Amino acid sequence: MHIEILGTVSVTVGGHEREIRSNKVRAMFATLALEPGQPISHVELADELWSGQPLGNVHNALQAHAARLRKILESPSRGRAAGTVLRTVYNGYVLDIPRESVDGNRFLDLAARGSTSLRHDPYRAIELLESGLRLWRGPALLDAGDGLRCKAAAAMFDERRLTMWEDLVSARLAIGDVRQAAADLRSLVSQHPLHEHLCAQLMIALYRSGRQGEALTLYHRTRRRLDDDLGVQPGLLLQQRYAEILAQDPALTLSGITGSSSMGRIA
Repeated sequence: MHIEILGTVSVTVGGHEREIRSNKVRAMFATLALEPGQPISHVELADELWSGQPLGNVHNALQAHAARLRKILESPSRGRAAGTVLRTVYNGYVLDIPRESVDGNRFLDLAARGSTSLRHDPYRAIELLESGLRLWRGPALLDAGDGLRCKAAAAMFDERRLTMWEDLVSARLAIGDVRQAAADLRSLVSQHPLHEHLCAQLMIALYRSGRQGEALTLYHRTRRRLDDDLGVQPGLLLQQRYAEILAQDPALTLSGITGSSSMGRIA
């Protein structure tokens, strides 16, 4: 079984993708898939599916959705029956599948391994991080409903995806692939113009490409946007990069890891 949540929610059983037509069944499936192997109570599922709205018989409604989901998950081969995949437990349900069956978990594992490899093996980091980013097919949990649990998970995945991009461009800069790093960063900064760390990374990429003027222009544009939109001044990291570029600090020309939100710069 293969479950995808990094985009629309889908499941493949025995090599065939199964359609989940019901919004509530899809939301229930997504909620269970976020924590494979962990029981989710009827109360938690009801809160996710109906967001606190009054419902006559929650237990019966969940039973009906579970029955429909079991039909979707039923294997055509002699493998595990759907009832052993979606198990009824005391006061709830559990999706009893390996953690790696869900693409979101594989993404998080690749992100962690890529971040760990960043300092000592940036080439391996690039391989891992690119593999993780290729898993995405669109916004996470796109059609999983409006429940708070799925919404929070989607926000977490989006945040981790952005951090993964930061790590990837740091690895590219570390190996001297300034051209690709700059191309990636231009796209990222256009999507997140107030993200100071991305702007700082792009300033370094531009400077190493011999475009000092563009790097300084980017700083001033970001400073104005921060002031106009948020009423704040650039943080210490962005100010430091600006000062280093003005001073033409020799450390800026060295290939090295520029750092992520949780890592200091290594020149």
